Amino acid sequence: MASWLEKFDKHYKQAKENGSFDATAVRLATCTKNGSPSCRMVLLKKYDNQGFVIYTNFEGRKGRELLENPKAALYFYWPEIDVEITIDGKVEIISDNESDAYFQSRPFFSKIGAHASKQSRPMFHAIQFFARIFYYWIKYSIKREVNRPKYWHGFRVIPDKIEFKIS
Repeated sequence: MASWLEKFDKHYKQAKENGSFDATAVRLATCTKNGSPSCRMVLLKKYDNQGFVIYTNFEGRKGRELLENPKAALYFYWPEIDVEITIDGKVEIISDNESDAYFQSRPFFSKIGAHASKQSRPMFHAIQFFARIFYYWIKYSIKREVNRPKYWHGFRVIPDKIEFKIS
């Protein structure tokens, strides 16, 4: 019998090959420590026998919820191949080295965006965000080295339960 990783890998590759708009798109569900749920779309950046890795800002809602209640659910839906996968598990913060390595693999402006974004905080006008982007673009454009912000990190969802629904 195939392991959960082999089954997931087979369907993930099949979704990518069959025109999925973005096979990495996954719905992440979290809860506050008081049990108030929320969910949003994120991008899967890595998966292996340890679990499923996403990256986010610790200061945003999802980051705060993952820190205060380290449990989550992931939901993949690939209509092109009619497959749904639900994963429930505990969450751990990945190492600084792994977060640094992934951050450095990102394009320059994605790194700038990580510095400029004030996730989950009200903004009075879009010009505030563009001003922050411009500030960090100027700050880092000379040396072209952008260090990972300390509040930006990876989380790994370690599966306790995985359900495959294949029609």
